[in-house]
Amino acid sequence: MSAIRSAAFLYSISGDAAPRDSAAAGTGTVGMVHRQGGFLAGMMNPASLPPWISEADLDFYAAEFARTGFRGGLSWYRNIDRNWELLAAFTAARVMVPALYIAGDRDIVLTFAGLREAINNLSTAVPQLRGTTILPACGHWTQQERPAEVNAAMIDFLRSL
Repeated sequence: MSAIRSAAFLYSISGDAAPRDSAAAGTGTVGMVHRQGGFLAGMMNPASLPPWISEADLDFYAAEFARTGFRGGLSWYRNIDRNWELLAAFTAARVMVPALYIAGDRDIVLTFAGLREAINNLSTAVPQLRGTTILPACGHWTQQERPAEVNAAMIDFLRSL
């Protein structure tokens, strides 16, 4: 498999991919797996790799997933109902340590229902929230796509402590 083909998932939810809504993606609901074609159906193959990922990076990821699998990452989603049950006791819990929220404005997670409102009200659950940074033209892979901006925001945050 070429590096470009194996980059389809990484690229498709990055800020380098053209913004698309769930209807354009053909999923009907953001974040849901297609009934036909599986998880990678509807993902876009880039014409070339974005500058934040190299063929060596992709080779490393592929070798590690071939060696260890991706069970841990997928198990969170496979067990989502049980996770809700286990975490129910913490529904009203607040994060009481200083925190910083960083995301990309094209992160697919920000399209989830209610998430933008939750971010706007984050200081209710995180009283010591020191800031919210939404990086323009950045997708889900925030620290890979915008390392300089993420590092600067984190250093400013740490200096504020």
